Amino acid sequence: MTAMTDNPLLAPWTGAFDLPPFAAITDADFAPAFDTGLAEARARIAQIAGDPETPTFANTIAALELAEATLDRVAGVFYNLAGADSTDAREALQRDLAPKMSVFSSEVTMNRELFGRIEDLWQRRDTLGLNAEESRVLDLYRRMFIRAGAQLQGEAATRMAAVKQRLAVLSTRFSQNVLADERGWSMPLAEADLEGLPDFVIASARAAAEERGQSGHVLTLNRSLIVPFLQFSPRRDLREVAFAAWGARGATGGETDNRAVAAEILALREERAKLLGYDSFAAYKLEPEMAKTPAAVRGLLMQVWTPARARAEADAAILEGMMHEGGINGTLEPWDWRYYSERRRRAEHDLDEAALKPYLSLDAMIGAQFDVASRLFGLEFRALDTPLYHPDARAWEVTRDGRHMAVFIGDYFARGSKRSGAWCSSFRSQRKLGGEVRPVVVNVCNFAKGDPALLSYDDARTLFHEFGHALHQMLSDVTYPLISGTSVARDFVELPSQLYEHWLEVPEVLQKHARHWHTGAPMPQDMLDRLLAASTYGQGFATVEYVASALVDLAFHEGAAPADPMEMQGRVLEGLGLPHAIKMRHATPHFTHVFSGDGYSSGYYSYMWSEVMDADAFAAFEETGDVFDPETAAKLEKFILSAGGSQEAEALYTAFRGRLPGVEALLKGRGLLDAA
Repeated sequence: MTAMTDNPLLAPWTGAFDLPPFAAITDADFAPAFDTGLAEARARIAQIAGDPETPTFANTIAALELAEATLDRVAGVFYNLAGADSTDAREALQRDLAPKMSVFSSEVTMNRELFGRIEDLWQRRDTLGLNAEESRVLDLYRRMFIRAGAQLQGEAATRMAAVKQRLAVLSTRFSQNVLADERGWSMPLAEADLEGLPDFVIASARAAAEERGQSGHVLTLNRSLIVPFLQFSPRRDLREVAFAAWGARGATGGETDNRAVAAEILALREERAKLLGYDSFAAYKLEPEMAKTPAAVRGLLMQVWTPARARAEADAAILEGMMHEGGINGTLEPWDWRYYSERRRRAEHDLDEAALKPYLSLDAMIGAQFDVASRLFGLEFRALDTPLYHPDARAWEVTRDGRHMAVFIGDYFARGSKRSGAWCSSFRSQRKLGGEVRPVVVNVCNFAKGDPALLSYDDARTLFHEFGHALHQMLSDVTYPLISGTSVARDFVELPSQLYEHWLEVPEVLQKHARHWHTGAPMPQDMLDRLLAASTYGQGFATVEYVASALVDLAFHEGAAPADPMEMQGRVLEGLGLPHAIKMRHATPHFTHVFSGDGYSSGYYSYMWSEVMDADAFAAFEETGDVFDPETAAKLEKFILSAGGSQEAEALYTAFRGRLPGVEALLKGRGLLDAA
């Protein structure tokens, strides 16, 4: 622990549950706190590397696990706030920190004395009396150091450090450019422009104007506002303008244009992989994942692409016919799809999202996600009255049988200071090393604010998805931070989140929680039946826009880095035969999954890889006749949710299910088997 200090990031945190003292922290506190954390970490790393004693698991691996405690503590606060509540000062510091943190990381992972101690332990691993978790952590440390370049020497080692430093700078720039473009665009909506929009969209546009200090109504690039606008606005001219702005993020020219940034990132990734002896970045990145090879990824994606494209083409013909019947000639365009698809859904399933949303208030769906967790895992949630980093954020204590399990924070509403999308993160991860530490987990979403906030069914699914990630963190029960919670293979990490979505579709969950926000009346049974019957509606579109993005990501990293990523993107999509009226879910200039860090680079496929498992895993519950079966839930917790990265993903899933699944359950779940 650091010495006593006036800096609230470094002083002991004595509040409830040792939460960060958000109210006391200012932007000016972060830079000196990082300096202190880095200095402490460097001193401890040097001490471990230079220890004259024979390497042991305790004086090397366990010591490394705790060496960056102060730095981790400070970074946990800063990077969460930088994503969810950015300021100019935080963005400037993030740019400054990117190369500094990369330099520090390279110092550690390319420290030859330190790696020598790890290698010594690994060579003697069978004589050390390690338990299974310790053996796994030792293996992972060795693999991490080797993949970071610990075995490189001379010019290769120097170049590797420089490449990683530059990548850190570029990935930060990429994400900040997207945020700037999202923040910088809005379109005022006159009274006439509100024609045909449901009350909830009008209310969201009014709230967006208020958030920007404007009167009236504005359209922004927040997904929870622009998607329903594209669904409901009969003004084709406005839909075209809005869709163009949404698709142009990161490609508007000027300082925020990401096209050259993406090209440089791809070139540096290829160089990084080749310095380590791999043929391509995809080969390097996929080696520790479940998929293992680019060929395996492409095989899965193409199995799904073919039936999804067939379904989407059939849907496009129907939607274009509807457009022609309405008096508009010509070709169905991307800004038309959602509008006519919503009209078709109303016609075929008698399902009107404007009528549905009052039954899906945010508070009701939070209650639903908590109730499911209580029934499956015995968790209880108690609202906390404690200062957080933003007035919109809310917190709950999570307990089981009276035992404190976690603090859960929900930050649900869109704002200009928050990057787009939805994610799960933590201010503190679970561990037992050095004493029992329970996690502080946060779900961040971008729902449109309202009074009350009403969700679409897709929004509700997002809420459940991110809470599945949160459960992976909150139920974690391991000793070492390296394997805690979601520290698993990238193509396994989406299993708990996507699996949890299935409980939103359980009729008894909706019967209990989908209640009208004003009257408290339950969703009418016929509406519930229609909602569930339409669960696979539009899956041709959704699957095509996702798989197209995943295949472009794979192509970027599978061979030589393209000099012009946009040209390659176009070539890949043309080769796939992407339907004219469907675009990639994430075009290259705003594909933050792939370019804002290495997390999903050459790994965007992982949602679908995990979906193969989540469909099969939910079937394990269904096969018992009870989707809340206690024995199956206990196995899920034991072998997956509490286990973190304590074993390889294949072993964890097989321990839970007894085998690995095939793709059929996924196709069935998306309603694509008949198109296969």
